[in-house]
Amino acid sequence: MLSLKGGVGKTTTAVGLGSMLAAIRGDRVIAVDANPDRGTLSDRVRLETPANVRDLLTELLRMESPRYADVRAFTSQSVSSRLEILASAQDPAVSESFSAGDYRTIACLLEQFYSICITDCGTGLLHSAMSATLELADQVVLVTIPSVAAARSAEATLDWLQAHGHERLARSATVVLSCTRAKSSSNVDVDALRNHFDNLCRAVVSIPFDPHLEEDSEMDLERLSRETSEAYLGLASAIQPVFRSEDR
Repeated sequence: MLSLKGGVGKTTTAVGLGSMLAAIRGDRVIAVDANPDRGTLSDRVRLETPANVRDLLTELLRMESPRYADVRAFTSQSVSSRLEILASAQDPAVSESFSAGDYRTIACLLEQFYSICITDCGTGLLHSAMSATLELADQVVLVTIPSVAAARSAEATLDWLQAHGHERLARSATVVLSCTRAKSSSNVDVDALRNHFDNLCRAVVSIPFDPHLEEDSEMDLERLSRETSEAYLGLASAIQPVFRSEDR
């Protein structure tokens, strides 16, 4: 999950997508917070443990043959969807030290036990773990809002991917137009924006404003409006072909 601009609903979209995938697939889905600036992914589920990704990395040094139960002790699970969350360290200094090697170690561990891993990235493309995140990603979900500045940031992200050896990720990207406010002063033509991104990437999905999402609290799929639930289902459907084709 990528966005160069904060406040566009990236983390909310990560949880919404992960929750929908976990609910409809019936297998294990996990979302990992790789934001170096105190990620908020763990705010969207009921915390079962204060443990985070750094704690899991430390414990891995003591494990000879990790089992699912060992990993599960470090995650929190959504009651409504069974999506699991692996939180980031809440001290930004500790989070910043999360390296590309650390991410590869975590990804190698998680792929043994989870069918899908969603990585919620920070707003920077150059922090230490991002190179490994993009190297191992099956595809990118790029989140933006219907505004000129945000759309330019989203397009700049696609351009950066193209220019830095990630043409496949740029071509197969799904752009999410997230409506984070009930009313917007923006006069952007949303249909024109959708058409613009349709020519740049594989799919464009709009997520409507939803009062439950605005609460910034634990996400409950049953509290979403029908329109929002269908939008997340559409997003899940949009990314599924990539996972199926690679047997993920």
